[in-house]
Amino acid sequence: MSHDEEYTSYVSGRLPWLRRVAYLLCQDWHRADDLVQTAITRLYVKWRQARAADNLDAYVRTILVRVFLAEQRGGWFSRVRPMAAPPDTALDCGDRDLAMDTRRALATVPPRQRATLVLRYYCDLSVEQTAHALGCSAGTVKSQTARGLAALRVALGTPDSHLSPAEER
Repeated sequence: MSHDEEYTSYVSGRLPWLRRVAYLLCQDWHRADDLVQTAITRLYVKWRQARAADNLDAYVRTILVRVFLAEQRGGWFSRVRPMAAPPDTALDCGDRDLAMDTRRALATVPPRQRATLVLRYYCDLSVEQTAHALGCSAGTVKSQTARGLAALRVALGTPDSHLSPAEER
């Protein structure tokens, strides 16, 4: 199999997952598609190096998160605010109201904290793995996680006592 065929096969299989992660980061399906497109373009350029990585999904997820954070710092995001639109697909959970409330609340969390929460709780990464993906220290991940959870609690109107220690990991 050629390098291009390997790349195409990998991207085709992981596209839905990448799109979901991107959506959780930016809260807009169209922007998520743009983020994924940029990330997979960067992946193509680095494909020889990426395919040799121990964990290709982690490598690609890191590219995606860094594309998102770079865009947040850049001029485009400060000039353009996409309008909120309903998701293209049905929610996978049983409690749709809770899922919608959580997504709305997640959208209010600052981008770096949101990225930390998505990596820690949606992607189920450890503190160290999250720090590597974000290019920061473990202490920064812990503080960003704590601040992000606090912002979610405020947005959801949930007192601290309702979260169990497992939810705060």
